Amino acid sequence: MGKNKLQRWSEMKSFGNVFEPETGEVKDGSHHLKGRWRSDFFRNENPLVLELGCGKGEYTLGLARLYPAKNHIGVDIKGARIWRGAKTAFEEKIRNVLFIRTRIEFINSFFEEDEVDEIWITFPDPFPKPGNSGRRLTSSPFLNSYRRILSNNGIIHLKTDNQLLYRYTRELVLANGLEILADTDDLYSNKSDDSILSIRTHYESIFLNEGLKITYLSFRLPKETLIEEAYCKKQVQ
Repeated sequence: MGKNKLQRWSEMKSFGNVFEPETGEVKDGSHHLKGRWRSDFFRNENPLVLELGCGKGEYTLGLARLYPAKNHIGVDIKGARIWRGAKTAFEEKIRNVLFIRTRIEFINSFFEEDEVDEIWITFPDPFPKPGNSGRRLTSSPFLNSYRRILSNNGIIHLKTDNQLLYRYTRELVLANGLEILADTDDLYSNKSDDSILSIRTHYESIFLNEGLKITYLSFRLPKETLIEEAYCKKQVQ
């Protein structure tokens, strides 16, 4: 491991806003703050918003600044990336932000049923090969995992430059009869939501400069609906 990474990981421990769980906490779902993020860390009862695959935390921080009456948690496995977001939050004294270093597959190990109100998925790996569709963060296995921790009819937000992932997710939502709250295949052209437009990551700016369209889809995820893959009815390409 590089010296720079070791220094960053050591520095993160001093911030107080990064959680790197032990292996046992992940495997048996026994994280000590599970079900108590509001009361024991944020010390309020504000809505809890997750960003999955947060990278450097640019979007998590943007949401935290924009919505100070909500608690924001960024989740990513890359500690070197999280360091940047955590450092910025520490330096700017942004108190409604924390980061968890873990894989998204283990998200249920950290949150109790109904503990989360919204989930943001911003520019994730689209896993374009059909055989890898189950690895997409909006696939049915992941959505069914999110159902356990989301409050009933909690909101999922997807923002991506990848048209295949956008179409795949939209077809999945429609096939399962989920309520769509916002849907655009060209966010910045339609200017459908000024608050969303005000947050732009480094890579998002690169995508826009390359002429790529940014898509946005938000929908509700009801507890009683078991999500099935859309390709069981119609393969999305």
